[in-house]
Amino acid sequence: MKEETKKQKQPEEKITNKPEKATKKQRIRKIVFTIIFIAINVAVIALTAKAEFGNSRSAEDLSKVHLNGWFLIPAALCFLVAITFEIQKYVLMMREMTEDKKKFDLKRARVVARRTVLLGKYYDNITPAAVGGQPFQIYYIRKNSGLSKGASTSIPVFGMVSGQISFLIIILVCTIFGGLKVTNPVEFSAVCLGTAFYAFWPVTILLATFWPKILQKIVEAVIRLLAKIRLVKNKEQTLEKVGTEIREYAKCTKQILKKRGLFFRTVLYSVIFNTLIAFIPFFVLIAFGGGMGFWDCFVTTVTINTMVYFVPTPGNSGAAEGTFFVVFSALSRGYVFWAMLVWRFFSYYVYILAGPIIYLRMFLEKRKSNA
Repeated sequence: MKEETKKQKQPEEKITNKPEKATKKQRIRKIVFTIIFIAINVAVIALTAKAEFGNSRSAEDLSKVHLNGWFLIPAALCFLVAITFEIQKYVLMMREMTEDKKKFDLKRARVVARRTVLLGKYYDNITPAAVGGQPFQIYYIRKNSGLSKGASTSIPVFGMVSGQISFLIIILVCTIFGGLKVTNPVEFSAVCLGTAFYAFWPVTILLATFWPKILQKIVEAVIRLLAKIRLVKNKEQTLEKVGTEIREYAKCTKQILKKRGLFFRTVLYSVIFNTLIAFIPFFVLIAFGGGMGFWDCFVTTVTINTMVYFVPTPGNSGAAEGTFFVVFSALSRGYVFWAMLVWRFFSYYVYILAGPIIYLRMFLEKRKSNA
């Protein structure tokens, strides 16, 4: 009997050993990929920083810069409160889209929402035209939230749409009460084009939700036009693909609209987020000794953000610095570099830095759980 049991155990031990070797290989592969990923992030940060701020010869020596650091505290608080509202928006949507509210885990939802927001913005800022954030968010929520595929898709989609609707509201307020800061026809055209880009998805989803036939005719007409000038190669395939995406977005919107008050709360949180982010340049400017008024600075910031929205570079690099010079030109020449560097940190680099940090933490958490 003992010999029989030994013979039976031997093949079992061989079977259990194979997965261990495979697991070790997977771990080594993940470590290598993590190192490569971090190296790529460092390279992206370095190259972007060099492109944006490489020519710092006109900058004042940092030791000679007179900085009122107290004004950087409200700048940092604006960012922290803004990102908190953005995260809470996703927590709110996750809770409302959970069918059984008793199973809703608030602690877990906050972790998922925080990583969804920060990593979504990270991918938005390293990909041209901010195309990487939303697909990642859909994937991450599907994998980690426990929500259905439909809910996991609708949350990032409406997170984006509510953000664009909120910015359109802010543009409208600035136009009515302050007048956008436009000084020439080129700037006016850029503002109009940027506003059109902000309005594109909200209008598209609105048409798809309530007037699908009208939208279908518009899309078909545009694609046929693009096919004639050879910008679209496979007309039928493109029509089918765009139609599927529009139907999916419309379905997501209907899911959100079914939840009482959810639409208005998400838009409100987005208005708060975009407003607070637009406050930051004023406090940075004052910290370095600038004298622009609060409302003028806010309206100018909104105008510039509208102008550079359609620029297809990662994080609007290049265009953002050039146009925001309008705000920081109120400073002496030697201070402009440092003020723009601080502002760019809050608007861009903080997300680039957050990406690898979150991924490293996720890797360590997974390694700890597998130990």
